[in-house]
Amino acid sequence: MRIALVGDRSPGVRAHTRVPLLLEALRERDGVALDAYWIPTPDARDLEAFDGIWVVPGSPYLSEEGAVGAARTAREHGIPFLGTCGGFQHMLLEYARGVCGLRVAHAENTPAAAADEEDVLIMPLRCSLAGHEGVVRLAPGSLIEQIMGASTTVEAYSCSYGLSERYERVLSEHGLVFSGHAGDGDRGGDGPNGMARVAELPGHPFFLGTLFQPELAGDGRRPPPVISAFAAAVAARSASPAAARR
Repeated sequence: MRIALVGDRSPGVRAHTRVPLLLEALRERDGVALDAYWIPTPDARDLEAFDGIWVVPGSPYLSEEGAVGAARTAREHGIPFLGTCGGFQHMLLEYARGVCGLRVAHAENTPAAAADEEDVLIMPLRCSLAGHEGVVRLAPGSLIEQIMGASTTVEAYSCSYGLSERYERVLSEHGLVFSGHAGDGDRGGDGPNGMARVAELPGHPFFLGTLFQPELAGDGRRPPPVISAFAAAVAARSASPAAARR
């Protein structure tokens, strides 16, 4: 079961140092052995043969195109996809451009675009979440609620950017479900529903993004539910007859 870890690997990114521990925990605790390949964002091409694609934290990426393209490949080819932190942000960029037909930017990647907020999908948060934990409210019946087995969760962040509230409705109208929002009184969550923290795509085998970093949960010895669910989806794809023909 091969997965692509798309991101510019660095020992300075805490989530990156956790990934090997989590892969070993998946092997020992869940019995799921994932053969992981780190793919730098400039090299994130021809990913169709992978059983799963995980765009890991660590933005700004060396290649916005590579991170966005990884999400597009997963969406169009039905490959299980997980996007965490920067991966969540670039998953939204891909959906806005590829499905909604919007010409939008990420303020971190294109600072000049911040002069015209109408064109910026991913904006600086009112209050940075870097180094903070916060409550996330999960939509009833959503994939993320089923994964967590609860209506709320407390998660760790290391980011300063999130979805501009003006675009949540149009992405939702085109089929993306925002299934997690900031809890009451949480940092950056002063919109009508709280800022979006989780997005998922119904009808896809597994297409999930979280602004929080599940990689930072616990001490790395136990796979967090989000990562276990992604691994299970990868295993299901690998075991399918179609996968055997690849």
